[in-house]
Amino acid sequence: MFLRSKIACAVSGIALFVGAGAAQAEVLFWSTQAKPVEEAQAMREQVLAGAGDVDYQPNDGGPWLTRLNAELQAGSGTIGVLGALHGDFSAMNPDDLVDLDDLGLGAASDTFNNLAKLGTDNSQYIPWMQASYIMAANKKALEHLPEGADINSLTYDQLIEWSANVMEATGEAKFGFPAGPKGLKHRFFQGYLYPSYTNGVVRTFASDSAVTAWEKMKELWAVTNPGSTNFSFLQEQLLNEDVWIAFDHTSRLAAAFNERPDDFVAFPAPAGPEGRGFMPVIAGVAIPRTAPDMEASKALVAHMLKPETQIATLKATNFFPVVEVALPDDLPHSVKAAGAAVAIMSASPDANPGLLPAGLGDKGGDFNRVFVDTFERIVLAGQPIEQVLDDQKGALQRIMEETGAPCWAPDAPSEGACPVE
Repeated sequence: MFLRSKIACAVSGIALFVGAGAAQAEVLFWSTQAKPVEEAQAMREQVLAGAGDVDYQPNDGGPWLTRLNAELQAGSGTIGVLGALHGDFSAMNPDDLVDLDDLGLGAASDTFNNLAKLGTDNSQYIPWMQASYIMAANKKALEHLPEGADINSLTYDQLIEWSANVMEATGEAKFGFPAGPKGLKHRFFQGYLYPSYTNGVVRTFASDSAVTAWEKMKELWAVTNPGSTNFSFLQEQLLNEDVWIAFDHTSRLAAAFNERPDDFVAFPAPAGPEGRGFMPVIAGVAIPRTAPDMEASKALVAHMLKPETQIATLKATNFFPVVEVALPDDLPHSVKAAGAAVAIMSASPDANPGLLPAGLGDKGGDFNRVFVDTFERIVLAGQPIEQVLDDQKGALQRIMEETGAPCWAPDAPSEGACPVE
């Protein structure tokens, strides 16, 4: 079983900076992660317990980057450790981050460790935690699965048929999609729908296969709870049973599994013609070159990779460890359910993982808006798919050219800005 197994990784040398004890000076931990009040409190009281004097301050990406850039430009600052997604770090100049090879820390995946080098020969950040997006369903929906369908290897066609069956049986559309103002709908398009149908995101944005993908999205929307335009955390709709089948981030489904563990099941995202697209979310910790106390900062980074800290982080945030750790039996129900689904999804023979957008800097919001606008025009407003994709293609191309961001998986690599073909 996934939860009883070890998450493979290398943590050799972790005692290098933790063996001597906690950091002696206050360290400002400036993070884009664990921002909700409950998670931030758990970070301070549980995850950072024993780490010394740490000021954990989570922020949205804009303020996080603004303060960081101001300190880097000034040549001095107060930020000791950075916590952020891979995409945040990849948009930075590697010279602004401290080489962390001397910590001797690493993650399970060579892919993760190579990503952390940011194109250099050394680790510019250390992988910290990982998560993904999964599906969840009320067990009442299981009797309506299409004949012969396996919940752990569904296709998009089967998901649509299943949702239609539930709608026919109940008289209500009970598929839930996070299309609300704070919903993560853009990640579904970027990491799930597009890879599953086009084996790309940027290069294939306006391709014939993308037209097919949006046709399928329209079919799915026809059996989706219309209130989804107000849904942002699907755990709420699962609990009140406005929704029986849902897609969302693992952390945004946690309350449903924790409050009523016997009522819900978790399972992988569906597959399309190009495989089972899914988006692993990789967060890391780094040290800016302007950190006021380098040894204290390194001690905090090492603390974050200790096995017991990784388990505390898992309990606090529902993000999974990246270091070698035997997972305990007393984990929350949400972690058990999500962990199994993520394991099945990532190990599936048709798995087609795609990274979060990278190298976009302050244009990340504009990039996401392209996909949100495309969804709203095609699915909500009913505009012609080819026309919308052609219009939005120009906006996407401008973003890529302005940032110079190269392609990321599953798009084929590029030299320079990723092209919209």
